[in-house]
Amino acid sequence: MMLTNAEFLNSSNAIWALCGFVAWAIHYFNIFKSSEITIPGALVSKSRSLSLLKWILCLVGLVAWAFIGIALMGPREPVGKVQSQKEMNDIYFVVDVSRSMFAEDFPPNRIEAAKQRIKEFVKLSPVDRIGIIMFSDEVYTLIPATTDLGLVEKSVDDIRIGPLGAGTNIGDALGLAIARSTSSIAENKAVILLTDGASNVGLLSPSQAAEKAKELGVRIYTIGIGGDPRAKLPMGRDAFGRKRYAKMPGGSMDFETLSNIAKISNGKSFVAGNSDSLKDVLKEIEKLERKKIDVSGRVIYKELYLSYLILGLILFLSVEVFRRLVLREVSV
Repeated sequence: MMLTNAEFLNSSNAIWALCGFVAWAIHYFNIFKSSEITIPGALVSKSRSLSLLKWILCLVGLVAWAFIGIALMGPREPVGKVQSQKEMNDIYFVVDVSRSMFAEDFPPNRIEAAKQRIKEFVKLSPVDRIGIIMFSDEVYTLIPATTDLGLVEKSVDDIRIGPLGAGTNIGDALGLAIARSTSSIAENKAVILLTDGASNVGLLSPSQAAEKAKELGVRIYTIGIGGDPRAKLPMGRDAFGRKRYAKMPGGSMDFETLSNIAKISNGKSFVAGNSDSLKDVLKEIEKLERKKIDVSGRVIYKELYLSYLILGLILFLSVEVFRRLVLREVSV
């Protein structure tokens, strides 16, 4: 029987069988022992016959050790394949990193509270693939969807306010998340939008992004963070070291647009007025229905090593028994 390449991964184990054969052959032929008996001439022809028989037994012994060596290599043959299934969501967090997320109505501020809650969400979703997209004026993929949730948690710490501008580009951010979700094998795909503002820049409108999400089967869950008209934005410190605050720029959150995005895409819209309510919202979203998907199947093998091992041992024991009972060899 031909052995597959995978079966030769343990071929180094066959070296032990080779060493065993060499040791056995040395003992078998008494290679390191000097002759102690002189054979009379009358017995030479009989000695030659015994010598031929001894070589035949050596050949059988070689075959026996070869079978033992094959057994040590772990031969096996595939007999089938089991297709396994796994429950999985594909989730993209789309996080607003405009300056208004510095508002301190969430301790210590909105962006840090959001980051903490995202980390908690990740721990609640060990079977999900999670990705993060940041947006302000510009849109940036912080990390594509991955099952390496440890890496996702570390990436959350890299969410920063400032580098992407000062606007609120909700439409393009959703568009990027939806586009990335299309390559997923997961049946259940979702985008979680966390924002505290109204869309004011971008090529794609929020409603257009929602229509595309509906077309591709991606649900959008919108979370309006804050919403307190009295919320203020820190603006540095005065000469006495006291924090200075300004009114929130751009007016209040666009609740109507957020609700419309969720409705069009068959998702849900939430308002998180404080850190605790944000946590509750994410817990509710985590309970999304999971659908099983097929993942790479596991190959089932029939192990063959035992047959080779038994055959090798039988041949080896037969040689040793024949040596002692027929050839009358004495082990010294």
